[in-house]
Amino acid sequence: MAGKPPASDPIQDSPEVTPPEHYAVGLPAIGHALRMSQQQMGVRRTALTLLRVNQKDGFDCPGCAWPEPEHRHTAEFCENGAKAVAEEATLRRVTPDFFAAHPVSDLADRSGYWLGQQGRLTQPMYLAEGADRYVPVSWERAFDIIGEELTALDSPDEAVFYTSGRTSNEAAFLYQLFAREFGTNNLPDCSNMCHESSGSALTETIGIGKGSVLLEDLYKADLIIVAGQNPGTNHPRMLSALEQAKAGGAKIISINPLPEAGLERFKNPQSPRGLAGRGTALTDLFLQVRLGGDQALFRALNRLVLETEGAVDTEFVEEHTHGFEEFAAAARADDDWDATLAATGLTRAEIERALEMVLASRRTIVCWAMGLTQHKHSVPTIQEVVNFLLLRGNIGRPGAGVCPVRGHSNVQGDRTMGIFERPAPAFLDALEKEFGFAPPREHGYDVVRAIRALRDGDAKVFFAMGGNFVSATPDTDVTEAAVRRARLTVHVSTKLNRSHVVTGARALILPTLGRTERDVQAGGEQFVTVEDSMGMVHASRGRLAPTSPHLLSEPAIVARLARRALGPDSRTPWEDFEKDYGAIRDRIARVVPGFEDFNAKVARPGGFALPHAPRDSRSFPTATGKANFTAAPVEYPHLPEGRLLLQTLRSHDQYNTTVYGLDDRYRGIKNGRRVVLVNPEDARALDLADGSYTDLVSEWTDGTERRAPGFRVVHYPTARGCAAAYYPETNVLVPLDHTADTSNTPASKSLVVRLEPVAPQT
Repeated sequence: MAGKPPASDPIQDSPEVTPPEHYAVGLPAIGHALRMSQQQMGVRRTALTLLRVNQKDGFDCPGCAWPEPEHRHTAEFCENGAKAVAEEATLRRVTPDFFAAHPVSDLADRSGYWLGQQGRLTQPMYLAEGADRYVPVSWERAFDIIGEELTALDSPDEAVFYTSGRTSNEAAFLYQLFAREFGTNNLPDCSNMCHESSGSALTETIGIGKGSVLLEDLYKADLIIVAGQNPGTNHPRMLSALEQAKAGGAKIISINPLPEAGLERFKNPQSPRGLAGRGTALTDLFLQVRLGGDQALFRALNRLVLETEGAVDTEFVEEHTHGFEEFAAAARADDDWDATLAATGLTRAEIERALEMVLASRRTIVCWAMGLTQHKHSVPTIQEVVNFLLLRGNIGRPGAGVCPVRGHSNVQGDRTMGIFERPAPAFLDALEKEFGFAPPREHGYDVVRAIRALRDGDAKVFFAMGGNFVSATPDTDVTEAAVRRARLTVHVSTKLNRSHVVTGARALILPTLGRTERDVQAGGEQFVTVEDSMGMVHASRGRLAPTSPHLLSEPAIVARLARRALGPDSRTPWEDFEKDYGAIRDRIARVVPGFEDFNAKVARPGGFALPHAPRDSRSFPTATGKANFTAAPVEYPHLPEGRLLLQTLRSHDQYNTTVYGLDDRYRGIKNGRRVVLVNPEDARALDLADGSYTDLVSEWTDGTERRAPGFRVVHYPTARGCAAAYYPETNVLVPLDHTADTSNTPASKSLVVRLEPVAPQT
């Protein structure tokens, strides 16, 4: 039997702290996954649902975007994937009675954890201007309200259409089509806050803003470098791939300010050795880099490669690259070891040991995530990684390449479908040819610019296709005040979250089908498609009965809204798209390169790989026609005396802004999230005892005090001068204007903070 949702917020004032773990998964992960699943779904539903996750005839996990192997296990999911599925397939329900019992002011005082635990939304809900409670509303009236607000705008650019990475390819394509036919490119998405830096760096250097490896390449690699990533929590199925790579002889270097259990040792729950034995040691060399020191590290490695006779793949460099001489001159000039060691926090011996492993490898892959993408200098950092791979010909070779590991399950697919505020002219040309209207050409708002527009009154309608915008974004107080200035806020959602209680003058919650649910339209049973982190596209078919008869699918919501907002003059066959998603895929096939004959390709079990010119043919669609070396100056954060550099991160009981529980098992934290991890030597220098309490105060050039109060100090083996704490609780510390150059991604991994001791929590 499923458990009931919590009636009140749990008390988190005194988190329990034990030493961190030195391995990931094993029996504890199985027990935790099953316990949380049964609490949400009950025993029978848990078994029926989890066995369909990531199967070729099942549904794609709504969690991370890690790809599936060709040969699937019966249980092809991880602990956090099970939690994500359980939260969606829960038997708990949020009905109109719930909203009648809870005014918005009450819900606004609840934690995101409590809101999410209440269960699935069941009916469209409307908050009228001046009202204190959401009330049920029909779908027809909901679309009328949105249509009225949109048509009343002075300009289409006063509307913002945000997208979460869970949205399917079919829904995303319709969504951007509607926004552009309406007349705006204001299509910010969650990628603006995570891998935008990767896309910016890779597009300039190799000509495509995606990774260049397939899953099979990891198994062929000699060396895998995992930088700024914690796969044990954020992409647990990646550990299986790393284990298989180790079995094939690969070495692994992990680069991170925090030691992470998943990269130390993996106990594979699919094998006896993982369940009853010691598992597999993964990392051969751990480089505990200082926050923001990755560019300096890769620049040092590049200089050492250049200085090593015969180490550069001169044939590849001469035939396939541009800008080598300028890059090489800059790298050779960066020969100040003292500066390198200060930037990285490493020793020379550690860097030279890494060099030995690099030189011994013919096939090298570099994987990375938010630890590289959320700094002011993230784009040049990732470009330095590309330099590192180009030097030894490690792009376009089996077992080698760039591997940005995406977070949400279809965030990469949404961008492929055109969810982008700066669309390529060729994409707009194809859209115009196919649909017969002139799409807008002026660039729209990304996430940070959308918040500014809302703050300044330049945007008046905010529509979110999934996600939890106010909890995912920086500068919480500024963002929430900006959202409250909107005339109308609309959220297409499966569950309750904080964005539903931080509203414009009017607000709508539109409940939608989840990945796990059967989608039947007038044209019969439908399926959707997704693209994983390595450019594989495959089908996803839900099997559970819908949570409520009042739900609509995301494609249906977009199609009906588009018809209401655009009126009968729109020649786009929105009704046909709602009836049959195959009709959407036929149009995608004629607009998006690589999707030719889409319906036939996706009918194959396991789907198909999108073309990737650098990987497939060592051709690079850049301005120079070659892969581009870059020569950016090395940057790294400088700390004032008595300050620390803070990174925001997830706990293990969390996926993006969704908090499943209050523990961070691998880091030894239980029953609380307001903790700050501080190196013991730094803590002693600041007179902060383990177990004491402190406010976190960020310092930024605007002089504004941003404070996150009441965090328990945990002495933890992080890099010297660095600290860590969970988001979204610490998003309040991230200034809206503290962003990465070029990509405009919030720099959430390099916040200068001071720690102000306070009295213990009571």
